[in-house]
Amino acid sequence: MAFELPALPYDYDALAPYMSRETLEFHHDKHHNAYVTTGNKLAEEAGMSDLSLEEIVKKSHGTHAGLFNNAAQHYNHVHFWNWMKKGGGGTSLPSKLQAAFDSDLGGYDKFKADFVNAGMTQFGSGWAWVAVKNGKLEIMKTPNGENPLVHGASPILGVDVWEHSYYIDYRNLRPKYLEAFVDNLINWDYVLEMYEAAA
Repeated sequence: MAFELPALPYDYDALAPYMSRETLEFHHDKHHNAYVTTGNKLAEEAGMSDLSLEEIVKKSHGTHAGLFNNAAQHYNHVHFWNWMKKGGGGTSLPSKLQAAFDSDLGGYDKFKADFVNAGMTQFGSGWAWVAVKNGKLEIMKTPNGENPLVHGASPILGVDVWEHSYYIDYRNLRPKYLEAFVDNLINWDYVLEMYEAAA
């Protein structure tokens, strides 16, 4: 299955002031596009271009670093764009999601503190996640392009803490970016959709 760069599900100005047009243009049009272009080339060379994206991510992990890095980052970003929306974030979670956050993550406030902390303490580039593992939600963090798929889990929410995701808007203030993401950007409906698919 050839990788394709998806169009953003909103206008380039839609997430301002929390994520600027300039950040989205660089992050989506240049960085994500490079993962697609390189990933397609490497998948073809590795004889994996007929596999699904998830299969390529899992199969290339630990065996083909170049392909894994690009395929995993493509997977992460396909969802990352959908995990955000204009007027998102905050405490208005769909009831099914709220119940899971209460039972598995200790409620919204503890989720926010632990999720932001996971993003802050991920040294260098990487991601912070909420994932379903063994039927329960847990907060994880991974380096570089790695994601919960290769740890026996299904991601339902992720935030990119590579510098190109926030440096234009927040400079070195990663905590401020993470708080803005949780408070103002998360598309809870998409998180619910992924939760229902994973549960």
